[in-house]
Amino acid sequence: MSRRGGGRRSETRRDQDSSAPSPSFQRGGGGGGRGRGGRGVSTPAPSPTPVRAPTSAAPGYLSATAGPSAKPTPQAAYTAAAASSSSSVGELSQETAKKLTLGGLVPVSSKAIVPPRRPDYGKIGKKCVIRANHFVVEVSDRDLFHYDVAITPEITSKKVNRDVISQLVRSYRESHLGNRMPAYDGRKSLYTAGALPFEAKEFVVKLAERGDPASSSSSVKKERQFKVAIKYASKVDMYHLKEFLSGRQADAPQETIQILDIVLRASPSEKYITVGRSFFSPDLGPKGDLGDGIEYWRGYYQSLRPTQMGLSFNIDVSARSFYEPILVTEFVAKYFNFRDLSRPLSDQERVKVKRALRGIKVQITYSDYTKSYKVTGISNLPVNKTMFTLDDKKTKVSVYQYFLERYNIGLKYTSLPPLQAGTDAKPIYLPMELCQIAGGQRYTKKLNERQVTALLRATCQRPSARENNIKQMVRQNDYSKNALVRDEFGIQVKEELTLVDARVLPPPMLKYHDTGREARVDPRFGQWNMIDKKMVNGGRIDFWTCLNFSTRVHRELPSEFCWQLMDMCNNKGMEFNPEPIIPIRSADSRQIEKALHDVHKQCTAELANQKGKQLQLLIIILPDVTGSYGKIKRVCETELGIVSQCCQPQQAKKLSKQYMENVALKINVKAGGRNTVLNDAFHRRIPLLTDVPTIVFGADVTHPQAGEDAGPSIAAVVASMDWPEVTKYRGLVSAQAHREEIIEDLYKKYQDPKKGLVHGGMIRELLIAFKRSTGQKPFRIIFYRDGVSEGQFSQVLLHEMQAIRQACGSLEEGYCPRVTFVVVQKRHHTRFFPADHNRRDQTDKSGNILPGTVVDTKICHPTEFDFYLNSHAGIQGTSRPTHYHVLFDENNFSSDGLQTLTNNLCYTYARCTRSVSIVPPAYYAHLAAFRARYYIEGETSDAGSSGGTAEFRPLPVIKENVKDVMFYC
Repeated sequence: MSRRGGGRRSETRRDQDSSAPSPSFQRGGGGGGRGRGGRGVSTPAPSPTPVRAPTSAAPGYLSATAGPSAKPTPQAAYTAAAASSSSSVGELSQETAKKLTLGGLVPVSSKAIVPPRRPDYGKIGKKCVIRANHFVVEVSDRDLFHYDVAITPEITSKKVNRDVISQLVRSYRESHLGNRMPAYDGRKSLYTAGALPFEAKEFVVKLAERGDPASSSSSVKKERQFKVAIKYASKVDMYHLKEFLSGRQADAPQETIQILDIVLRASPSEKYITVGRSFFSPDLGPKGDLGDGIEYWRGYYQSLRPTQMGLSFNIDVSARSFYEPILVTEFVAKYFNFRDLSRPLSDQERVKVKRALRGIKVQITYSDYTKSYKVTGISNLPVNKTMFTLDDKKTKVSVYQYFLERYNIGLKYTSLPPLQAGTDAKPIYLPMELCQIAGGQRYTKKLNERQVTALLRATCQRPSARENNIKQMVRQNDYSKNALVRDEFGIQVKEELTLVDARVLPPPMLKYHDTGREARVDPRFGQWNMIDKKMVNGGRIDFWTCLNFSTRVHRELPSEFCWQLMDMCNNKGMEFNPEPIIPIRSADSRQIEKALHDVHKQCTAELANQKGKQLQLLIIILPDVTGSYGKIKRVCETELGIVSQCCQPQQAKKLSKQYMENVALKINVKAGGRNTVLNDAFHRRIPLLTDVPTIVFGADVTHPQAGEDAGPSIAAVVASMDWPEVTKYRGLVSAQAHREEIIEDLYKKYQDPKKGLVHGGMIRELLIAFKRSTGQKPFRIIFYRDGVSEGQFSQVLLHEMQAIRQACGSLEEGYCPRVTFVVVQKRHHTRFFPADHNRRDQTDKSGNILPGTVVDTKICHPTEFDFYLNSHAGIQGTSRPTHYHVLFDENNFSSDGLQTLTNNLCYTYARCTRSVSIVPPAYYAHLAAFRARYYIEGETSDAGSSGGTAEFRPLPVIKENVKDVMFYC
């Protein structure tokens, strides 16, 4: 279901002319040669190896270089050293040759793929010591035993399962369990330190029913009876773990680590609400209101990780949104802003209410005991018209009558439909006003902007405050005094944050245009400004206009804003025509599509006599009410082929120089210009980047919001187009299967009845674009892959590396540039704090560690090539470093080489004059993927919670002229 780079097509799987290479590929060039995939030494050979004539779908890809007058370049020698006589994709390093081949032989287990070992430790940068929220864990050398658990009747609730096993331990620990205290995972596994006195045994457990009559006068309590079968599964010794932590064992003993993790989670799992690896409770901090019947709870995250210093316990504070435990009527009034619940709901309102309430647990308030129900829907009729049959199977009554006669309750909101529980065949009707939302239920739908702001404001903590809260959480849990943890399993958790050796990498020098008063700049503390500087390559805008959708700005404001913006662009080095192609105008925000089509039509007519000319930029002042940005971008970029720059009306009317400067940076890259480049890149002084043509990729996949059970995931891939500077990126997007993390569209092929075998995919298209842009083919690929969790490393590497190989091989037989594949992780819970919060030389203005701080010791992987990099200056809250993990490396990067390159690239982000927290190609891929989601999601209001699923349309194709520039910025 994957589509071409520009987007998804509803009617076909095929590319548009994907098999046809650019005409420029047909022209001859000098030299060139085949690249070898192996880890050979890249020493220059005496002369380039000749290449056979191309035989694939892109004739001349390998032999064409920079054009007829090209001089010999370092890549010729690089190619010679890497050349081979292979007739397929070239030889790969031995350990991956069988796994990553064009032949498509996929190993039975992806666990066989082992990432490269750390080549060395970094030395560049000023040494310092910082604290990390990792706590040393010491484990006694005890044999661990794994037992399978089967509870009959089967229960889906982990909470109830835990109650059953807890009751079993209380009843049988001394008599049948050898006085062992087991750790239970809530499902089908139970672990002990030392063997139980049986191989297999079945127990009967009686559990008091939840929701029994609560009054003390009740003498009889209902009990549920369960059969619990416990059977020996395996013995797990600690030797494998010790060998792995010492670096003598390659693969991590996941089962051993998981057992210890379950032991450490056992006590909090019984006390708190569990969400993934986090725990939440009103006992862990004050709750807060997010509005619309939603509140936040405080909690903490915990995870046991193998590191260079041994086992490390990563603990971080967090917060999550939960439903308020209020009456359903109160929730409906808050959530949908209904002021009058006495009026009947419209069909549209009823559907929205049904979506918002479905799946929520409610508790009845009209009985003397607590009973919970899961809402499956709501009735189509109000309570006074919803009829059902009584137990005598004869009498039909309305819900209103039933509660009046049975409970003597006269319902107040007779126009509201009742909630429905049970099944459609046997429904249970519950009046909304007599049901309360059960406490402790996580709110999984997307928060609106107001709620996100409230949550961030409540949880945004300065580094010193966050560090103190983490310490308090560790003290409160007191792991090392827990009987199961300390006495039974012999685990000790230190209470001090780990001191870690770090280095602060120097910032790179940035180059601007020589005509500016400052042609170069040394950034300080991760930031600089554009004063006295000109863009290194100013774009040219000849044909532009402006469309204003705001009614709250002065009538003359759009013209004044555009004039000042144009002046700023010209001052910063662009060539911006002072006259719009058609007059600046205002339009009705209720007719956005019509206004955009009208502007496009008039501009096209105006340029009809100028062959090949078109509107280059449409400046748009957005409507006053949010929610139309996605529609504007979809129409402009996929229907009309317009590059647009949207501006918020409240910002535009300030006429701020700083705002104009920021917008000018975006406009320049949308006009094909470059704002700044690395000075060392310009002078070709960056190892493993500027020595031979190198293409830098960024890739990301964005999934539908939490709670969505349909709709595609969106993959985006960007690639640099301007070697050796590496600042200009072309972006492609593609829709794929729901929540599929592997990018399906990197490479694809199909049989065409006329053309035969047709090759396509995003990697191939970007390689062709690189060749068209630079006149050279890339001999090296650096691939930054965002959004991959540790559990998916092997799977993603296997499939995506194979796609890269196939895409390269489809351009010409034997073409196999060396690849470095790096996973970029932002979703982790490692945080760094200055060793001394009061020392100015250890912190930036926000109290965070300094930009450029890198860590590759102690808390990093025992053997693999990974590092944490805090490349940005904090603004508010506690900075989150980015974790980079190398999964494949044929370019033989040293730690210093990759760390410095990554940090330096973080200073080339086009949209601001600050270093950013994540390497720009990955950042751009993230932006492009989110832009594409705007194309397919139905219009939803940003003003409040939608309470339902978004409507999706097929992913449309982005117009070629839009793809040619950094439209996603």
